[in-house]
Amino acid sequence: MKYKHLFFDLDHTLWDFDKNSTETLTELFLQFHLEELGVRDLETFIKTYLHRNELMWEQYRYGNITRETLRNERFTFTLYDLEIEDERLAKALSEEYILRAPYKTNLFPDTHEVLTYLKEKYILHIITNGFRETQFLKMNSTNITHYFSEIILSEEAGFKKPDPNIFFHSLKKANTISEESLMIGDNLDVDIAGARSANIDQVYFNPNKISHQKETTFEISSLIELKGFL
Repeated sequence: MKYKHLFFDLDHTLWDFDKNSTETLTELFLQFHLEELGVRDLETFIKTYLHRNELMWEQYRYGNITRETLRNERFTFTLYDLEIEDERLAKALSEEYILRAPYKTNLFPDTHEVLTYLKEKYILHIITNGFRETQFLKMNSTNITHYFSEIILSEEAGFKKPDPNIFFHSLKKANTISEESLMIGDNLDVDIAGARSANIDQVYFNPNKISHQKETTFEISSLIELKGFL
């Protein structure tokens, strides 16, 4: 068996970020009466936030903004995109979102079945750019923490995906080598390209079957497919 260690991304790969975020944003939309404040509708609010959040995460990954800016300003910019200037509202939305979202429990289909199967054959780990307090809440709330031997956080490693150094750091933490390792993640530019730069084989998790021309060792659209070749 070639692989001995499997490294998973968390958000968008195991923990269904979009579904959990949508649930949280729906609650905030109603709680703060955003329609009465000028937001056109719930769909517009969710779409605007998810777009702005992804833009700011990309800035964070490449070191252009701090985690504090990311966490504190994404709702400020979301409201700005919606033509609302209200710092107090933005701060309240940000605080409430951080309190609620990590406790949402939507995983991608078959997550527990697949992790149970893989844990009997491989040593499993997490590599995430997310923040310690929220990532552990997500994992504990969904009862998946026990599957993983090492949980590598970028803020503790000192490097963020796709920097190859976080993958080298992860190999060292797991006491393994690249040839015996496999990275499973949803982001071609972050998980897949980053792992490849560290000579680690990759599985691109592509549930929406997005067309692309990028090179990847394996590609799946559902986690259950991992049982077919691992």
